[in-house]
Amino acid sequence: MSTFIVTSHGGDFFGEDRHACKLLGSLVPYVHAAVPADGREDVEQLLTEAAQTQAGATRSIPAAVAATLAPRLRQVARNRYLKSKPLVQAAALLADAAGRAAADGEPWEWRTEVG
Repeated sequence: MSTFIVTSHGGDFFGEDRHACKLLGSLVPYVHAAVPADGREDVEQLLTEAAQTQAGATRSIPAAVAATLAPRLRQVARNRYLKSKPLVQAAALLADAAGRAAADGEPWEWRTEVG
């Protein structure tokens, strides 16, 4: 069975997005190439923790932090070396969800599910 991260403020009917933890971990090397050094650590830590999270875990990211993560995740999605469509889509969906949470002034919620 696979472990998935379900994020709030997503694009589906229920306002959620679902990402495989393993897929999010695969984005970490692209962060180094896409995000400037002063903002890289937060994004790398977020994606690394997502890849290593256990089932049933939850996380709440404050709106202010989501506001700083959104453009950095968008940079990862636009990285010219990122050729895998699922990785591009995951980074773009994360950026959009973080941006929506920040715009709403609400925390960006993450939970882990096994499916």
